[in-house]
Amino acid sequence: MQVLRTAHEDEAASLTAGIIAQELRARPGLVLGLATGRTMDLVYAHLVRLHREDGLDFSRCQAFNLDEYAGLAPDHPGSYRRYMEDHLFRRVNIQAQHTHMPDGLAPDLALECQRYETLIRASGGMDLQLLGLGWTGHLGFNEPPAAFDSRTHVSRLMELTREQNAALFGGDVSAVPELAITMGLGTILEARRCLLLVTGAAKASILARVVEGPVTPMVPGSALQRHPDCRVIVDAEAAAELGTG
Repeated sequence: MQVLRTAHEDEAASLTAGIIAQELRARPGLVLGLATGRTMDLVYAHLVRLHREDGLDFSRCQAFNLDEYAGLAPDHPGSYRRYMEDHLFRRVNIQAQHTHMPDGLAPDLALECQRYETLIRASGGMDLQLLGLGWTGHLGFNEPPAAFDSRTHVSRLMELTREQNAALFGGDVSAVPELAITMGLGTILEARRCLLLVTGAAKASILARVVEGPVTPMVPGSALQRHPDCRVIVDAEAAAELGTG
């Protein structure tokens, strides 16, 4: 695990976008795992700028998102499909059929998990997986205690996670779905490269546990310590509780 420190949030997002762009230019058919949430807003803004100003080409890549809420239509303001369309997909030249997400409205969620996992495997798996970190230490929606060998599954969200995500639901925690479909930690860890972006003082304590604490299912993100090629990009606020090494 390599920790890359930056001075502030925008610098961290710019560095993250630059790494994604470098990978995409080197391999136009990149299979790219994507994440959502406020931390990713600036990353996608930088990628859109690189597409418009420097011709960054998304036409041959495939994108797989980590997760989606159960019970939300794709056009719901709180859905992750809506988030991705608004922040990236509609703003670059990625092909619609190459943007993959779990179907939160699937009548059989267990079957939908199997379908999504099969689709990921058929693509050859992630070349580069972008990740954010939740307050509970989760990656995707893998809440603690999280099995490190889990595949795509239905997760029941902790109250703290629902509070973290309430902004997209008008600040109403009760409106945040209790269930979501998420890639499992086993699926995530099979990515050839992982890129974890963490910013802000609120994440400092959990980030220190992820990077420097014991590897434990109670801190799902700590599983990344076992990944052979994981870079962690942080701003100064998020890095406040990390050691100096």
